[in-house]
Amino acid sequence: MTRFTTARFVIAVPDLRTSAAFYGDVLGFTVSPLGDDDGWLVFERGACVIMAGECRDAIPPRELGDHSYFAYVTVDGIDAFYRAVEAKGAEVIKALRDEPWGMREFGVRTADGHRVMFGAASGAA
Repeated sequence: MTRFTTARFVIAVPDLRTSAAFYGDVLGFTVSPLGDDDGWLVFERGACVIMAGECRDAIPPRELGDHSYFAYVTVDGIDAFYRAVEAKGAEVIKALRDEPWGMREFGVRTADGHRVMFGAASGAA
């Protein structure tokens, strides 16, 4: 039987430096190069890995509407993470709340315009 073991995300960003600063400074990811290609960076925190490539001519993520969502990341300590992200000035697009589907979650818009949801099982604040 096939078993999925991890997920990695690949995103196009208009300005790699701006995105790297947001993922590093606001969301607490480690930022590192992806091989020898200076047009790519890897943002990593725990089991979440995001590979970002600079695409200055691509449609800006803010203009993609609902298609600008690219990830739902489950985290431990969601209340503390929410407070930290909010304190660092992230654009919160959905305030932290318990949902009827059993998740406590919030959403942010990244500096490049992508939207990311963060969640934890309700009661696992």
